[in-house]
Amino acid sequence: MTKIQIVEPSGAFPPVTDAWDASSPAPGLLAAGNSLNVSLLQKAYAQGIFPWFSEGQPVLWWSPDPRMVLQTGQFRLHASLRKTLQKFIRAPHCEIRFDTAFESVIGACAYRVAPSAPAGGPAKAEPGKGTWILPSMISAYVALHHAGNAHSVETWVNGKLVGGLYCVALGKAVFGESMFSHQTDSSKIALAALVAFCRAHSIEKIDCQQNTGHLASLGAAEMPRADFIAAITQSQSLPAPVWKFDARYWQNLLKDPSLATPVYTLPAA
Repeated sequence: MTKIQIVEPSGAFPPVTDAWDASSPAPGLLAAGNSLNVSLLQKAYAQGIFPWFSEGQPVLWWSPDPRMVLQTGQFRLHASLRKTLQKFIRAPHCEIRFDTAFESVIGACAYRVAPSAPAGGPAKAEPGKGTWILPSMISAYVALHHAGNAHSVETWVNGKLVGGLYCVALGKAVFGESMFSHQTDSSKIALAALVAFCRAHSIEKIDCQQNTGHLASLGAAEMPRADFIAAITQSQSLPAPVWKFDARYWQNLLKDPSLATPVYTLPAA
């Protein structure tokens, strides 16, 4: 088992191959530190690393192998969600917004039941008790949002934010973080919107970090970490899209049952 390296506020991360393997108490654990800032987050995500820690712990940095990834062309739009989306799109009081309420979205994500953690990771929260998204993480991701590298996808009904998700983006590399839902399927609607946006902008992958049954049911699957890092290295070198939702993006999901080829693609710049 490799000794955990301490990451300084302006320091470098160890190679992801140094992360603890499946036989260790905490598979994927790579490094620890006491700082969480925009520069560290940018460097971490660029290398396939993300923070995950509980209150009272140092900042723990992870890079699991394999990595759970949603190929946007493989997103499973189940019949029930398709019907929900069709109703949502037709309703004049329902809309998708990007980046209009980032702090509200991450705050709502911080007070939902967390998904099961990997061995050695932050414990699952109790309802109403908050999750691993601690105040220090909220502050850091809000700063990353202001730097242009974190985005919210928001589901609005009757002028009220009812669900959504937030993600990190470097160029065309997209890393999903957390979702919340205050109405049935409102977080799934936000995820479908993100998939439609990604397909329109030729973004093929959304990082999901850890394997869960929910993500697998939507089409996500594990891929070797080396392949994942090779993919994000290429994607982050591409020009970033404008993070604004266009209703025409829904065509990518609702008028293409096979989800194999986008119907609507943005014209070349």
